[in-house]
This record gives sequence, structure tokens and C-alpha cells, in this order.
Amino acid sequence: MKRLRIAILTHSTNPRGGVAHCLALAEALCVLGHEAVVHAPDPSGRGFFREAACPTVAVAAQPVAGPTVELVRTRIQDYLRHFGSPAACDFDIFHAHDGIGGNALATLKHRRLIPGFVRTVHHVDHFADPVLADWQERSIREAGRLLCVSRLWADWIRDEIGAEADIVGNGVDPSVYRDVQTGADAAVRDRWQLGPGPIILSVGGFEARKNTLGIIEAFGRLRARRPQAQLVVAGGASLLDHAAYRDRCRAALAAAGLTVGRGEAVIETGPVPQADMPALYRAADLLAFPSWTEGFGLCVLEAMACGTPALVSRRPPFTEYLAPTDALFADPADADALADAMAAALVPQTRARLRAAGLARAAAQTWRACAERHRQAYAACTRLQPEPIHA
Repeated sequence: MKRLRIAILTHSTNPRGGVAHCLALAEALCVLGHEAVVHAPDPSGRGFFREAACPTVAVAAQPVAGPTVELVRTRIQDYLRHFGSPAACDFDIFHAHDGIGGNALATLKHRRLIPGFVRTVHHVDHFADPVLADWQERSIREAGRLLCVSRLWADWIRDEIGAEADIVGNGVDPSVYRDVQTGADAAVRDRWQLGPGPIILSVGGFEARKNTLGIIEAFGRLRARRPQAQLVVAGGASLLDHAAYRDRCRAALAAAGLTVGRGEAVIETGPVPQADMPALYRAADLLAFPSWTEGFGLCVLEAMACGTPALVSRRPPFTEYLAPTDALFADPADADALADAMAAALVPQTRARLRAAGLARAAAQTWRACAERHRQAYAACTRLQPEPIHA
């Protein structure tokens, strides 16, 4: 296959699963001999949340103070300004990973600046705002080729859109996420004043689809059994407005008598530097990730690669790529079941079994294999696409 120049578009430079996927995918594609360039709107001017072994473009972006629909509209326009000239469109493949990039590329296609684009659907949000809903659907329907990270969303596309999507999966970098302590481990424990534990880690901030309320309720029941338990809520950088749900979580914590702060029962870290995440995983006795809606759940593989057991929802996509013995599965709506699973993860025999299974599962999920699947999809696109027509 010839060397391809691939423009990969994501929605943000912040540490979110989709952004991490784009960077790791581009790095793996570059190792395979292609030039994959990750683009993202960057209103802060700080660039991506981590250094990348692939080219990146921090797209100049306008500040926005209005509602989500105005933010998305502005970010689409940011992309259109960036790709507004033939020189900026000098790529063989355009690949969007969200509705912002997908809408920008759909407009560029109609302007005949690009011949078409690939769209990865990580998951589908349910928007009350009809404009946001229309933009999301347009970004999927207008794509020339569709990819998904799990069968769950490929089936949704087939049933709801009437199109077929290839499944490309995810991966984990064993050179970064590993079961070997470094100097960062003690520093992370000191920074957040982590006690003897047990430590339950939740990744994604206070967000409805992450089921943070369910985690809080279950953790309150665990803490009744293990008074020194601490819940660490990491991450939370998002384009969407989760303020109302976060307020509900704060109210639930107060009602349960769970204090928030460094060294307290609940520790809210906000976005965590990439260099600290492996140490944070290793500090945890369990990753609690019983999401309602998930594209794949990249942090599950990251935790497993660090030797940390995971608690996940007994539903797709987790049941697709995890065997029943790889993790603890529970009904995300059942707080008692979640609390029992948290307690089970602390039993030495169970913990040892889950650790071994998780390490093996993570080792089998490579970014190179994920990149190879993308390369096959790109090859099909280049065979079908005409030459770009530049205005």
C-alpha cells in the first residue's frame, strides 16, 4: 500500500478517550509508514494534553462563552477556516472522530475541496437540542466510510442509519501503562493525600453517562464496611455542559456524609496530566467504570495494563471485548451489586485472578493491530475516491 497522508480530526486537545484514541492511532499509523496528522481546535493555545510521536496541528480556535450549540457551531467554523485553502487540504484521507470534525468535512465535501471523508463513531449522544442532534446525524450520514470502536455502535448505525460500519477497536500502549512502579507513584499518592485505602478510582469526572451517581451510592455502602476507603474521581474535561449533573453528585455526596478534598473520603482531581495517569491507576485497588453509555471504555484497558482490576457494566461494549473472568461485571442500576463488586475486588484471591486476566487482556489489545484495521479501511477509500477537485 502506498504511503498515505491522513488528516485525523478530533474535537479537543484535552484528555478524553476519543482524543487519546486519535493520538495513539496516528502514532501507530506513522510507525507503519504513513503520515497521520492529528488536528484539534485549541482555544487555550497550550496544544495537546501530551507529547505525541506523530505530527499534530492545534487549530486556531475562537473563545466561546455561550451555550453548547454555539460552542459546537464555533468549533465547526474554526475547522472550516483552517481547511479553507487547497494547500490545507493536501491529504489523501480525511478522518473525523466526532460531529464537529464530521460537519466541517461534510461542508468541505460540498464545497468540492475534498472528495469525501471517513467518520469513526465512538458513541452517539442523545441531544435535546435539535440543532446538535441534526449536526451529529449529518456527520454520520455524509461520511463515505464509517468505522466504530465496538459492535454495539456498528449495530446502532445499521439499525438507525441503514449503513454498515467496520469495527476497528482500540488499544493500549504497554510502554506507558504498565505494572511497574516509578518515581511518580509516591508523588501521586502524596499529591492527593491517598491513605491506606482501599482506593476506588472513577475516570471521566461527574458525568451522567459515566454513572457517577451510581458509583457514589455504591461507594457510600462500601465505606460503611471499609471506613478508610477513598473514592478518586479523575478527569472531567468535556465540551458538553455537565454542571447540573455535577450539582446532583455534590448533593448526593453531602447527603451521604462524604467530604470532598485532598485526603478526604472523595477526591476530585479534575484533568490529570498524562504522565500521572499510570501511577494513579496503580494506586487504585479498583477502577469503577459501570457506565450507562460507552463507546469502548479505553481507561479499562489502561487500568488493566497497570495491574488494576476493573468493575464494568454487564452490557456492551464491555461484554464484547472482555471475557467474563477478565473483570467484575454488575448491573449499573443496582447500587448493592456495585458495592458488592467493589468489596469483591478487595479479596486477595479475586484480586490476583483479575490482575492476571487483565494484564493478559491488555497485552492482546495493540495499537498496531488497530492501525492495521484502519489501513485496510483507508485502502478501500483510496480505491473508491476520485482525485480531489480544488476550487
